[in-house]
Amino acid sequence: MRVDLFDFDLPEERIALRPAEPRDSARLLIVRPGETLQDRTVSDLPSLLCEGDVLVFNDTKVIPAQLKGMRKRGEAVAQVEATLHMRVAPDRWQAFMRPGKRIAAGDRIHFGHDGNSCFLGQLDATVLEKGEAGEALLGFDLSGPFLDEALHAVGHIPLPPYIASKRDDDERDRADYQTIYAREEGAVAAPTAGLHFTPALFAALDAKGVERRFVTLHVGAGTFLPVKADDTADHKMHAETGSVSAETAAALNVAKARGGRIICVGTTSLRLLESAARAEGQIEPWSGPTDIFITPGYRFRTADMLMTNFHLPRSTLFMLVSAFSGLETMRSAYAHAIDNRYRFYSYGDASLLCRAETSDGR
Repeated sequence: MRVDLFDFDLPEERIALRPAEPRDSARLLIVRPGETLQDRTVSDLPSLLCEGDVLVFNDTKVIPAQLKGMRKRGEAVAQVEATLHMRVAPDRWQAFMRPGKRIAAGDRIHFGHDGNSCFLGQLDATVLEKGEAGEALLGFDLSGPFLDEALHAVGHIPLPPYIASKRDDDERDRADYQTIYAREEGAVAAPTAGLHFTPALFAALDAKGVERRFVTLHVGAGTFLPVKADDTADHKMHAETGSVSAETAAALNVAKARGGRIICVGTTSLRLLESAARAEGQIEPWSGPTDIFITPGYRFRTADMLMTNFHLPRSTLFMLVSAFSGLETMRSAYAHAIDNRYRFYSYGDASLLCRAETSDGR
């Protein structure tokens, strides 16, 4: 499909730079294909779901994956930045380097030499491979938990570019850019639909009889990359690693069999379930990398509804929601959101989407 079909104009003032307070006071746009849009709030979610429905959350935990350092090549020194996006070994990460033209295979990069990190302020790496578009494979001198400790000491929260271009990260972001149920470290971007949930909202959902299940997909920085191709067929997705446990797979299959609805909280949860599903919709235990790219015409096998934030124009995520609820439906929903001053992107408001072919509105 032509990528320009997924373009739209977004006024810059609609981009949220901080989350709503409290988190569940964010607005929630209800989108049922063929029906009138509804303006609600996230705290209304229990009244919109039914006993026996199951919410599926991504419990990945964001790490301080934004690194600033110095590249040394002989006597030549240059400032560089790295955004880690996928761990491939205890001491190795794939990273996006900026500016990419300043690095080459064999370069040594010294991160965090500001006296604030452990190991005398040093976190050093070697560029093992240089890829396309600024991507590189970094081999760190530290490994496993020692590397993790150093990243927490010298790294920054990797705020999305549309926020980072307007302000620096701060201590508040270390809490704001993390779900309350985050458990498995490894993400370099938050599963942002989950940022709206609070203990009070969880309690209200429990009282309604709505179940919670967790999967893990470590969100990579590739989620922010623009689609530069003119046709979706020419776009390459970056892989992300994840897992669906046997317990979660079994619980979701039981829920579907009894008529309960599966509501994915975030596109990451949805992409992971679709990666783990058989053709007939049975969800299996699963672990590994996925580069699934969902565009209109895709036949969904798992989720009945999707809770998600508002996404960038021409992005793979806007393509996914357009596949889920229909391109024209989502273009109309986004136009309504813009006209009614919804807040966009990672710290913004949310939408609750019904799948186009199953929007029964229960």
